[in-house]
Amino acid sequence: MLLYFLFVLPPFLLGLYAQWRVKSNFSSMSEVPARMSGAEAARRMLDSGGLQGVPIEMVPGHLSDHYDPRGKVVRLSADVYNGRNMAALGVACHEAGHAFQDARQYAPLVIRNLAVPAASFGSGAGVWMLIGGIWLGSQPLAWIGVALFSAVVFFQLINLPVEFDASARAKQQLVDQRLIAEAELPYVSKVLNAAALTYVAATLQSVMTLAYYLFILLNRRD
Repeated sequence: MLLYFLFVLPPFLLGLYAQWRVKSNFSSMSEVPARMSGAEAARRMLDSGGLQGVPIEMVPGHLSDHYDPRGKVVRLSADVYNGRNMAALGVACHEAGHAFQDARQYAPLVIRNLAVPAASFGSGAGVWMLIGGIWLGSQPLAWIGVALFSAVVFFQLINLPVEFDASARAKQQLVDQRLIAEAELPYVSKVLNAAALTYVAATLQSVMTLAYYLFILLNRRD
């Protein structure tokens, strides 16, 4: 049990810290006014890239913002959709950045979308096969679990460039389209950089979880 915490606890604590930073920075940057709402900024960013056909919808929830590649729609929470502040602009244009990626067939996004079914299955069945294989002393079952859970790790790893690129596109378009002044960019960056840390923490957590089970299996085999 102690060994498990040595592997998994550090990235778990990093994840908690990242979530705190996101909420804290979003709250503080919500106090910095902007000239337009998040929905207006995302709309102007999409239109400037020839994506007039991509709709923007408001959805319930807090920070429930996302781009749906199947429906080709940007969905923003009420705080972001209606918010006239730097936090709202950063989050909204980040999601619009995913629409840019989709329209331009950005390779990491294409690969990530293809990996979703395997990662979803691996996050459930893979873990149970790993645990079951170890407890039952079944090496084949445990290694199948490793293979399935590896899909989760792959998904998290390929997700990093997708998220970093979407934020980079958002920052560039916000300045290039004069949605914010260049001097205001650090306000937006504060929110987006905090969000990026959550993806890093999630990736590290999945990598270290896999490393823990590999360590257990390899030592049992020896």
